[in-house]
Amino acid sequence: MKIMGLDYGSKTVGVAISDDLLITAQPVETIQRNSENKLRRTLARIEELILANHVEKIVLGLPLLPDGSEGERAEKTLEFKSMLAKRTGLEVILVDERFTTDASNEELKEMGIKKENRKAVIDQLAACHILEEYLHNLPAEDQ
Repeated sequence: MKIMGLDYGSKTVGVAISDDLLITAQPVETIQRNSENKLRRTLARIEELILANHVEKIVLGLPLLPDGSEGERAEKTLEFKSMLAKRTGLEVILVDERFTTDASNEELKEMGIKKENRKAVIDQLAACHILEEYLHNLPAEDQ
């Protein structure tokens, strides 16, 4: 079984996929779109990746506000969750993604990757962090 992690943003979706043993998350790609509301191609690409990688579950980052409440970005993510579940037929689990982009940016900075080059992979790395958070909290019987 593999699980897909998604970092949903206004113009990009970072994608990561677990290994078969549900131990690690690997970055896959960043799906780009021209407008926040143009999701048909994004959903189609996610569906292609699900089929190609035999994904059985999706983990989606929920961008809560620092105080833990839901803002506008979280509302848009919940709408995306509904579309994703309907389109794929898979269970979509929400994971608190506060600070994953910041952590990813810091990680890339420590690796010596220049600021202008981070944009290409930051969403994928954030998706990895979201998926890893879920994987680390899986009960032993689910692994």
